[in-house]
Amino acid sequence: MPTLRPELIKLKRSQSWIIVVLLPVIMAGAGTVNTVVSGAALDDGWHTLWLRTVVFFGLFPLALGVAILASLSWRADHRDGNWNALMAGTATSGSIVRAKTAVIAGLAAIMQLVMLATVLVLGKVVFGLPGMLPADLLGVSVLIMLGCIPLAALQSWLSMRTRSFAAPIAVALVGAGISVLLLNAKVTGAIFVLPYALAARSTQLSTGTFGDSGTLTLGAVGAVLAATALLTVVVVAVAGRSLDRRDVAA
Repeated sequence: MPTLRPELIKLKRSQSWIIVVLLPVIMAGAGTVNTVVSGAALDDGWHTLWLRTVVFFGLFPLALGVAILASLSWRADHRDGNWNALMAGTATSGSIVRAKTAVIAGLAAIMQLVMLATVLVLGKVVFGLPGMLPADLLGVSVLIMLGCIPLAALQSWLSMRTRSFAAPIAVALVGAGISVLLLNAKVTGAIFVLPYALAARSTQLSTGTFGDSGTLTLGAVGAVLAATALLTVVVVAVAGRSLDRRDVAA
């Protein structure tokens, strides 16, 4: 993909890495501090720690983090004459949208890896938990990375449509709030409509929260994978079409 290489080069000095590293560390640290201060025991070991860090991260911070990454990714393109240069290039709208989505989703995946490493370190050093993270939580981490792809595509689209840095982040906050309400009401079908709900639901797998059974079932995994494929195709297609229509007006 010729358009992917320039996007990767832009990452070398990007502020995105600050979000990728600090956001999960701060959120996992906050969950750990809250647990230590409250004196609440980790009744179910790693799963309880996961609930107080990763699930909490998935309610709002994850969506906001991806939204910030998307806004940072498009900020340079909206400055000066960069937009006209982008539109005057030989790259198709579809390839631009796919490259942006791939880069933002890749950053979100690395952010999840940082979260995974932070939880592991905190679990061993602070709480002295035995063994390593259970295999089901490692599998859930992969599903979280995949579940963030449609969210990356959606936030990329929103950031593409507006020069405002904050407006797409505000939309993410509202979307995450609506998703929390729906998932709390056990409307798990929301993952097929709202990328925010899909990302949040992915973090809840195997935890027994928000309507989850507490076991990583094939049905739950299949639903997340199906929603990921469906939403990614739809959002990327709509975003590509939208960019086509903005070509002359930009």
